[in-house]
Formats: sequence, structure tokens, C-alpha cells
Amino acid sequence: MTTRLTTKDLTIGYNNHIIIDKLNIAIPDKKITALVGANGSGKSTILKTMARVMSPLSGQVLLDGELIHSKSTKEVAKELAILPQNPVSPDGLTVQELVSYGRYPHQSGFGSLTREDRQMVNWAIDVTNMFEFYDRPVDQLSGGQRQRAWIAMALAQQTDILFLDEPTTFLDMAHQLEVLKLLKKLNEEQERTIIMVVHDLTHATRYADHIVAIKSGQVVNAGSAEIVITKDVLREVFKIEADIIMDPHTGRPLCLPFDLAGSG
Repeated sequence: MTTRLTTKDLTIGYNNHIIIDKLNIAIPDKKITALVGANGSGKSTILKTMARVMSPLSGQVLLDGELIHSKSTKEVAKELAILPQNPVSPDGLTVQELVSYGRYPHQSGFGSLTREDRQMVNWAIDVTNMFEFYDRPVDQLSGGQRQRAWIAMALAQQTDILFLDEPTTFLDMAHQLEVLKLLKKLNEEQERTIIMVVHDLTHATRYADHIVAIKSGQVVNAGSAEIVITKDVLREVFKIEADIIMDPHTGRPLCLPFDLAGSG
């Protein structure tokens, strides 16, 4: 497994209250990794710290062997992009204007967009199928369209690594599939390394190459869906009893919960 992004004894907390203790994770390069776990398990905290949004109490996040938290914000923004949960844009901001913000790390000072910047903005809008909404205010878009616009902004940063914190939250099923299929396409066609916090285990097994199951800030298991999505892991991480069947479309395991662990 080739990896560029790792954590080493990563400890994270708030006001010295430790949430994640000495975490070691390796993210496969050019693959989709899903972080899964129950609410409050620390998934989003891990994602934010790996993306340098939060600082650890101790330990390291390494990108290509270098400490990510010792780099400047602009340097990091050229190497990775993050899409937080439920991002909000200013009223009236158009899709083109939002996506152009992704070019900030590549600009010097407060200069206007260069020809290369405009080409990258147009490419990002095109690859996310958002050209018909080019001049549409973001706040007038549907949930799925709005999420695609934010993904386009992240793509305009021209980074190899993309972090997403529950990218399908509050979207209906059609828009969830729309966003996940786009992420899969970006991974397969452009070899983007994608790390996402996922709430729905079906989404994790269908779209992720690598799954990290987290409980109370610790890795319970990590690997392919076949390795991670087992009755024992589901019982430990989610406190559920479940049947495991094979997805007829992907050949990967699917989880069918039927009871709480320890019930009956």
C-alpha cells in the first residue's frame, strides 16, 4: 500500500481533555478512504486534524514525510483541500465566484484571476457538471447542486488530496448518489486521494476502497470492506447485531442491522 499521509501517535483534545489518544493511521494514496464510527467516536475531529484545521495536543500528521502542522496555511492549501460539514456561502455569491475562491492558494497578494486560474475554475465547474449554473447564486441551488459547487471549489485548488466531512448529510437519496458517484469518478479518472467521514455504512462499503472503523478515538479495524464490515466489528463499534450479505452490484459486503447488541 502506497501512502503519503500518515499520523504518528496523534493525540487530540479540547482544553486538555483527550479525545483521540496516540492514533496511528495510514491513508492509501490515490484511493477513497472512509472513516466510520458511532456519533461522538472522533471521526470528524480526526479528519479536521489531518487536514490541519485543528492542532493536535501531541503527535504528528505527516505528508510526504513532512510535518503538516509546521507548514503555512497557503502551502498546505496547495496540497490538500477540505470540504467541511454544511458549508455556507455569502448571500448572492454565484457558482463561478465560489469556485474561484479555490484559486486563492495559487495567487500572489490580492491579484485578480490569471488566465490559468480562469481555466482551472472553468474546468472544475465543467467536471462537476455545474456549467448550466455558472452564474446562478449558490443559495438558489438544490442541496446536491450546492454540494457539487463546493466540491468544484475544492477541485479548483488543484490538490491531490481531498477531505470531506459527511458530504451527503441532509441530502435526499438521489443527491447522495449524485455526490458519491462524482467522488468515485474523480478518484478513478484523476487519481485523487479522498478521505471522507461517512455516516451510512452502505456508502462506505460501496464507494470506499479503504475503511477505518473508529471507536472512542481508537482504530478498531482498518482495511477493505471485507475486512472491516464484519459482525464482530459492527457489534464493537456500533453496538448492533447485523447480517452481512454481498452487494449484487459491487460484490462487496452490505450490513443489514436487525437488533441492538446484547438485546434479547
